[in-house]
Parts: sequence; structure tokens; C-alpha cells
Amino acid sequence: MKYIVELERVTKEYDLGATKVRALEGIDLTFEKGEFTVVMGPSGSGKSTLLNIVSGLDRATSGKVRVADVDTSACSDTALSRLRLEKIGFVFQSYNLIPVLTAIENVEYVMLLQGRPPAERLKRAEEMLAAVGLDGLGGRFPRELSGGQQQRVAIARAIAAEPVLVLADEPTANLDSKTAGSLMDLMETLNREKGVTFIFSTHDPSIVARANRKITLRDGQIAQAAESMITAKAS
Repeated sequence: MKYIVELERVTKEYDLGATKVRALEGIDLTFEKGEFTVVMGPSGSGKSTLLNIVSGLDRATSGKVRVADVDTSACSDTALSRLRLEKIGFVFQSYNLIPVLTAIENVEYVMLLQGRPPAERLKRAEEMLAAVGLDGLGGRFPRELSGGQQQRVAIARAIAAEPVLVLADEPTANLDSKTAGSLMDLMETLNREKGVTFIFSTHDPSIVARANRKITLRDGQIAQAAESMITAKAS
């Protein structure tokens, strides 16, 4: 599998009653396994929509989408849920933590759905919380955590189940620069040592500087797609 994500002529329209808004228009993109890619662009350019379609949380109006060799355009909702469960981690802007679960239970949740043994889930969740700087806070509920702490729980949850693809929508938006740097170090390590593919939607220049590929969206279309100078010199 060379490409972990393939988009062919992907368009997404939202029906707002009297009008239709086209969030993406004719997108052709491929992402190779092991990429560390940033999708940039102004607000409303289609970044979040692109990640939602790749993850299967939203469906394209037209075009074809393949993720991890699965044609998600033709998948049932059940099959899409299974793909996300087994292959994809997602970091949302709004955290999307389950309010009635503690931090460690939130991190365990995907592994619970995967059917992993309780002891394995707990050990992995504890390791991930420690890795994002939340050691000792696993018993707190989301309401007892700051926005930055909730974001770190969300990142721990996204990577705990060892997905092959992680989609991160503004993952450092609520973090101080030191914490953001530590978390990006962790994700770079997973990318380098485990081959996990990362696709970020961000305005954060510190993430952009780390990417080996940068894609710019404007008005739902690709304005620019380029590898970094480091990658280009190495090739």
C-alpha cells in the first residue's frame, strides 16, 4: 500500500436551505504511508471538511475516497465506523471527550471498543497520559480539566489505540508553546519509529515548520502543494 489516502475529484456541498455552500471542489490528493503533512489555509478554506471526509465522519457529495485500501465512498456507516475504530485516530478542535468518563477512561475507550483486555487498556492509557504530561490526572473528569489538559487527553486517546493514520484538527490551539512542542515531539517519534501517518490542519507555524509536506487550501481548492526544502534536498 503506497497511498494510505487517495482523493479523486472530491467535492463537498452543504445545503443551507435557499443556498448551497461548496466547501471542497474537485480535490485530487494522495498521501503516502508515513507522511507528516500539514494542510493550511484561511478559515473557511475547507481544511476541517477535508479531514472529516478522510476520516469518514462526513461523506463527499461526489468523487472517490480511499483510506487504507478501503473505498470509503461505497462503505456503509457500519463499515466506516469499523475503519475508524481499527485504523484512524482523530484529534478534534472541540476535544469531543465523553463527559461522564474520567480522563483515563476516555483514553481507554477506543481500546475498549476494540475488545482489548482490561489490563492492557489500563497500562496503555496510563502510558499515554504520562506521555502527554498528565500523569496522576487520570481520575479527573473533563469538567475538572483545563482546555489545554482536555486537548492533551484527546491527543492521548487518538494515539493510544496505535492507529496507522492520525488526523489532527488544530491540535495545539489551546496549548502553551512548551506543551505543544513536547506533544509534537511525541507525534514525530511515532511517525519516525512506528510509521504512523499524520495529517494536520493548522495555523500554527511551529507545526508547519516540522512538516515534510505542506498543502494550502483556498476556497475549497488546492492553492499549493509542496514538499519541504529538507525533503526536497534529501530526495
